[in-house]
Amino acid sequence: MVKFDRAGSSGDCQEQKETGEADAVFILESGASISNVIIGKAQAEGIHCRGPCTVTNVWWEDVCEDAITIKQTGSGDVSTINGGGAFHAEDKVVQHNGAGLVKISNFFASDFGKLYRACGNCATHYERHVQLSNVCLNSGKEGVGINSNWGDTASLSGVKISGKPSAANVCCTYTGVNKGSEPPKIGCGDGYSACQYSESSVGSC
Repeated sequence: MVKFDRAGSSGDCQEQKETGEADAVFILESGASISNVIIGKAQAEGIHCRGPCTVTNVWWEDVCEDAITIKQTGSGDVSTINGGGAFHAEDKVVQHNGAGLVKISNFFASDFGKLYRACGNCATHYERHVQLSNVCLNSGKEGVGINSNWGDTASLSGVKISGKPSAANVCCTYTGVNKGSEPPKIGCGDGYSACQYSESSVGSC
């Protein structure tokens, strides 16, 4: 539980300015894992996973731009985020730019835009999937955002909320677009087949 950040460097927090991998606190190669650390608020990019990775009990004091960026490219690749939590993400906590599946479990998020977003305008279009289980979402706008036109899916179980997001907004669908455009939102809730959950199953935390 040692704290790491990028204070005084190009990797320090620059609010919502688009930064890159060089500004990350940790860069994980394919198959790497990290556990039991705190990432301080003086950072922009948190963790970048170049391939499938495992992130266990990692906490972000202040997300700034993105907490975790997933870049795995195989359709069968799986990255796992288990335990830990994140605070103050104006936009996204987990940014899924690559392919495959991201599993997020036993996680806490507070004051955030989206817990997870499948990239909707990256240069390469992938089919992306996310599984959410046993998470507490406090004061957020959306749980997960996926692109249904690219075959993305979200499977949710044991999701609990405190205030916002609403039971419908724990899963929202978008139309993925080419780089340079902004993906339009289609809608949110269990009425969309890509969102695999029941609004009535969403509890409180």
